[in-house]
Parts: sequence; structure tokens; C-alpha cells
Amino acid sequence: MSLYQSAVFGALPLSTRVVMAPLTRTRADDDGVPTETMVEYYRQRAGFGLILTEGTWPAAEGKSYSGQPGIVTPEQIEGWRRIADAVHEAGGTIVMQLMHGGRVSHPAISGQPRVVAPSALAAPGETHTPEGKAAMPVAHALTLDEIPEVVEQFAQAARNAIAAGLDGVEVHGANGYLVHEFLSPVSNVRDDLYGGSPENRARFAIEVVEAVAAAVGADRTGIRLSPQHNIQGVLEEDADDALATYLALAEGIAPLGLAFIDVLSAAPTSELVQRIRRTAGAPMIVNSGFAAPTTRDEAETLVSEEWADAVAAGRPAIANPDLVERWRQDAELNEPRPALFYGRTADGYTDYPSLEVARADAG
Repeated sequence: MSLYQSAVFGALPLSTRVVMAPLTRTRADDDGVPTETMVEYYRQRAGFGLILTEGTWPAAEGKSYSGQPGIVTPEQIEGWRRIADAVHEAGGTIVMQLMHGGRVSHPAISGQPRVVAPSALAAPGETHTPEGKAAMPVAHALTLDEIPEVVEQFAQAARNAIAAGLDGVEVHGANGYLVHEFLSPVSNVRDDLYGGSPENRARFAIEVVEAVAAAVGADRTGIRLSPQHNIQGVLEEDADDALATYLALAEGIAPLGLAFIDVLSAAPTSELVQRIRRTAGAPMIVNSGFAAPTTRDEAETLVSEEWADAVAAGRPAIANPDLVERWRQDAELNEPRPALFYGRTADGYTDYPSLEVARADAG
């Protein structure tokens, strides 16, 4: 199996097995509507086998960052339709990541009076609000009556994404946001059916994925996980507990027949990651880059040795809109400019040169 071979994940056609990882870039307008600059950004990257979009909020309470897009209002849906149309016209496949930030937010960012989480705990540290830095607020612990409402927010957001013309959706169950907060015994200290045991802590994630799959089809649904990533206070430091939790989750979603599982892990060949893969029974995308970017050699090896069905790249995708072609040719890469990862302009966003332009400038 080659990284540059085509694939089909559920209803999703992939031109290659090089996937653009979901990347927060904060270029939406103040109402969470995608901008024309975002249309160009995604259009430039249509050569990836699959684009996973930046985390997009399914409810105003789930907005984590200023400049983050939503998929709730008619204007947001129309903005995403322009992006989907541009990607499709360029021959690409695009899946929306649905991201509810949970306790990683602030009323000054979301415009809502509270942030929500499995338990009444604050995320560690501070966040950047329009008024400046602020401490993370103590979250409202979702009640048993409220949890189904949040599950339905995910399902409706998935319907909206498909109505906007995207090819599928990915539930963000990673990186310390709401779904991940339920999985960790540190951020989830509930004593009801959504807390305590690994099986109970996995329940919310399973219910969200089931609802999304019912809404738009399991063959257009995936989930992103980051087991033992230990980020934003969502700690999974007990290896046995983490294994039990993620296997309970994988067992819960296995009957659905999902399009893919997307796992962020510095150790994609580990027992934990591979057991998730075998148990879930869906094609697996791995993303090994976080502390260090995923390299071409690593990506090729992971697929050729069948540790993964596809590999997602983040920072290389930011700086190289034509990363697939550069990797295929083993060509030199543009260097990313981290100071411009987040912003509201095209600088450091749509101005990275293609390989053709870079060679013309060099020659």
C-alpha cells in the first residue's frame, strides 16, 4: 500500500492517503461566517487526498476562539457552501470537523453566559478574549437533561454541514475539548451514568457519534481522538484506565461502520492506538505530529507498513498547499511561519508559494 494511492473511506473518495489535518486558523468573521480568504485557503489545498477542516462550532456555547467559524446560522452554512464548492471544483474531498470547546472558552468569546463541561471545573491557564487575557472560567456541569440537547446540537450541525455541500463530518473528540473532557477521569468527576467507570466516561462520545451517524450516515462520519495526549488539563496518565476507556469507546462505535477514525498520537504504532484501530474496525488516519511535524518518510512508512490507512499532516499543510506533490517528488518544503498561524488576514495563510512558483522564483 502506498501513501499516494487512492482510497475510499465509507462514502468518501480520497485521491491519495495524505490528509490535511484539522487546523485552527481564526480567519472567520465576527459572526463565525467563513470569509473569502478561507475559500481561497481551502481551494489551494484541494490536492490533499482529504481535507479535514478546522474545528467548527455546533453551538454558540461551543465556540472556543475569536475568529473560529460556526455551522449554525444560514450565513455560516452559505459561507461553508462556498468553500465546499471551491474544493469540489478543484477535485478535492472535504470533511468538516465539529468542535464543541466545552470548558475551553469564555463568555467574552462565545457571547454566552456560561461555558459547559462534564464537571464544574475550569480548564487550566488563561485564554485570549477580545478584551485581553482572562482566566478560564469554572464550567457549568451539564445536567442529565442538558446532555441530550448537546448531542442534538452535534447532529444538527452535521446536517447543516452536509446541506452546505461538505462530504462528511468528523466529531472532535480530542485535544481537551468537550467530548475529550468526558473521557478523562481528571476533567470528568461525575458519579452518574456519564462518569466514574471507563464505560460511563465513554458514553457521551458514543452517543454523539451515534447521533451524527444517524443524521448524515455512518459512511460520512468520523471521529478524532488523542489518547493520553494530556492537554488543557484533560489528563489520561493511567495507561490501564486510558486503554479501558478508549476500547470501550471503540467497541461502542464499532457497530456503526464509520468512514474513519482519526487518531492524534506521538506513538501511532503503539498497542493503544492499534487496539483502537482493530476494535473500531474503521479505516484509520493517524497524525503523529504535535511536538514535531509529521515527515514524508514517516508518513510513507506508516502506510506502506500498514500501521495506518492514511496519514494527516498539520504544519506542513499550512506552509505547503501542494504538499502531496512536493512529497511525491521529494521536493523542498516551504517553512511555516508560526507567528502568523492565527490571525485575521491572508498573511501567512494563503500566500505560501506553490512548488511551481517557488521553482520559478529560484530559477
